[in-house]
Amino acid sequence: MSRVLYELCGIDDELLFSPFCWRVRYALAHKGLDAETRPWRFAEKDAIAFSGQGLVPVLVDGDEVVSDSFEIMRYLDRVYPDKPLLGSPEAEARARFFKHYAERSLAPGMMRTIVMDLYNAIDPGDREYFRTTREKRFGRTLEEMHSPAKGLSMLDQALAPLRGRLEESDFMDGEAPGAADYLLFGNFMWARTVSTADLLSNADPVHGWMERMLDTHGGLGRSAKRIVDIQGAYDQ
Repeated sequence: MSRVLYELCGIDDELLFSPFCWRVRYALAHKGLDAETRPWRFAEKDAIAFSGQGLVPVLVDGDEVVSDSFEIMRYLDRVYPDKPLLGSPEAEARARFFKHYAERSLAPGMMRTIVMDLYNAIDPGDREYFRTTREKRFGRTLEEMHSPAKGLSMLDQALAPLRGRLEESDFMDGEAPGAADYLLFGNFMWARTVSTADLLSNADPVHGWMERMLDTHGGLGRSAKRIVDIQGAYDQ
């Protein structure tokens, strides 16, 4: 197999939780492409130094090295044009909206809800780095950031546009999932893998979409290892 995907992992090599890496996993599945997973941790910057930056995902496809989830989607469409993810320049521009919406509207409420679960799911060797960098970013401690009631309220408000669309269609991109779905769903996989928090009620149309996304591409999301699958994870 010529493709390798460097993915952020937690206390277990198979606990893959990065929302950005999940975008790429779904994009590859959409294209029918395989990739070998290389578990990566924050402390292992040297392992991806060849990519010219220090973040995952990093996709190595033969001699090509591509980082950034959206750029990887663009690369996949360019090199493997069948089953396009983004499509025309106009469609790609619209997809960028979903990227920013996921990162700027969905992620903050989720983070406030799950941040301490996330911290506990991270490899012990990464926790000091995570705490230092995130507390600088948030301007407060992780413990102060952790407010599930506030986070769920923020998320509830942010989900209103998704509910409107999903009352019309099974997926954001229509009858079948596409780039918009993957760009958004990465955040839900992030929360699902590291936390048991209930983000959605069963009656929420976003919940139905999430269930469909978990089952698509052969149950890619549903079969992923979660923190609840790791024996002793809550004893740390």
